[in-house]
Amino acid sequence: MSAPTTSVRIGICGSEDGAPSSRRGRGIWPVGYPGIVEAAGAEPVILERPTGKRGWSEMLRDIQGVVYAGQPAGKPGAYADEQSLCLHCRDRRLPVLAIDQGLHTFNATFGGSVYLDLAREMPEALQHRHPPEPGLRHALIVERGTRLAQLYGEGEIVVNSEHRQAVCRVARGFRVSARALDGVIEAIEFDGEDWFALGVQWRPASATASGLDIQLFRGLIASCVIRQDKPARKVAPRRQRQLLSA
Repeated sequence: MSAPTTSVRIGICGSEDGAPSSRRGRGIWPVGYPGIVEAAGAEPVILERPTGKRGWSEMLRDIQGVVYAGQPAGKPGAYADEQSLCLHCRDRRLPVLAIDQGLHTFNATFGGSVYLDLAREMPEALQHRHPPEPGLRHALIVERGTRLAQLYGEGEIVVNSEHRQAVCRVARGFRVSARALDGVIEAIEFDGEDWFALGVQWRPASATASGLDIQLFRGLIASCVIRQDKPARKVAPRRQRQLLSA
């Protein structure tokens, strides 16, 4: 894939996917968010938590998009900081890709809710009945007509989804992009054309990711280019297809 025609810097906020000794996932893309962002054609920038002197406005001044992975529970102040980041991205229509725990915080920030224990709260969810195992992969259905379908194609795909928590009620203004075969929500997205905001339950930068998962990062970067390329906004869908196929 050739690099985007416009320089794009992607901020990475949250804990890194656990990367095993292998440096490359399935032998295609580098493991970890910085590596896959670079492979997709952008410059990765690690974002630290804001301080009293530097808020999100300053930290994101030269950032065109955000990969938001969330933080493990229990870090003092982290949840409030991350909710503030989600709101900042929405207010400025900054493209954002929320991943795993980041999806849950992202959804909750805008009024959604989360299952804390799928096995107990949704026992009919067959694919999620047992504790997840490392490297577990299962099928899901990508909804027709969604941004996710533009990136992966419609219908059934297989992802490395390992989780006991999941989206319960989708936040207002968002829609479901994909569900597991047992009905569990696996991806959501903003229901509008003016903001690329996509959240997925699986881990597209880990060693168990598939080669297709880089499309999430390409889609994020393409949206950043479109946002910078103001004259192209009226033909954004066509422009995005050109960038994804570059």
